[in-house]
Amino acid sequence: MTAVIGSVNSEIAARLDEMADLLAAQEANPFRVSAYRKAASAVRNLPESVSDVYEAGGRPALVALPAIGEGIAAAIAEILSTGKWNRLERLRGECAPEQLFASVPGIGPELANRIHEHLDVDTLEELEVAAHDGRLEGVPGVGPRRAEAVRASLQAMLGRRARQRHREFAGPPVAEILRVDREYREKAEAGKLRKIAPKRFNPMKKAWLPVLHTQIGPWHYTALYSNTARAHELRKTRDWVVVYFYDEDHREGQHTVVTETQGALKGERVVRGRERECYAHYGMRRG
Repeated sequence: MTAVIGSVNSEIAARLDEMADLLAAQEANPFRVSAYRKAASAVRNLPESVSDVYEAGGRPALVALPAIGEGIAAAIAEILSTGKWNRLERLRGECAPEQLFASVPGIGPELANRIHEHLDVDTLEELEVAAHDGRLEGVPGVGPRRAEAVRASLQAMLGRRARQRHREFAGPPVAEILRVDREYREKAEAGKLRKIAPKRFNPMKKAWLPVLHTQIGPWHYTALYSNTARAHELRKTRDWVVVYFYDEDHREGQHTVVTETQGALKGERVVRGRERECYAHYGMRRG
């Protein structure tokens, strides 16, 4: 039994340590690096299996552990539930949304590809939101019954309802996201950012993808050019910027910033899903 406990805890701790190493190498906020190292040490030294703790009490039980905040508890829950940690895979340069979606019962590889193409979502949390707000049913091959099955599967995997989380975690203002987008693109163009070699769509294993870590007030940001199949297909890998944000509890959200190609905002940088706020930001009225 001790060996089993040590194996599970060691695996989780190793991933937390790897996150700390990647963030340190990419010159992220030292406090974030330290938080992951402390959490790794706490999990490694637990006298019981972190899996048993989660099974018995869910995320609140994880948060009650030493050095484990809301965000790191969510990461541990994601690993235990899905075997993956999307944020870590992203910084490794190997994040594949289609494979992640295919891990959900009721979603096969072909449907996972269609979901990613039609909804342009990258995480299980974003998929959960789409499953609740009706967008998922607009994907070819997904009817009301399948959408309901996916909602149930995601609720079981993630342990919370998307609509409640969406209301509680609105994210930073549009102006700040656009500020991060501008900083990222300027520094990337000037060659001032460290680069990673994404494993997707990179047969030569070239380190071409710049990564920015920055902080404004309580918000921690990570920005990267989009490396999705859709971005490559439309030749937007040097235009679409994915901005990930984290609050003081390490709760995570993300937005994609693009150059608008039509309408009153044509030529402006726009935060997808928050176009109404972008009109206000640029002092325009919606047409």
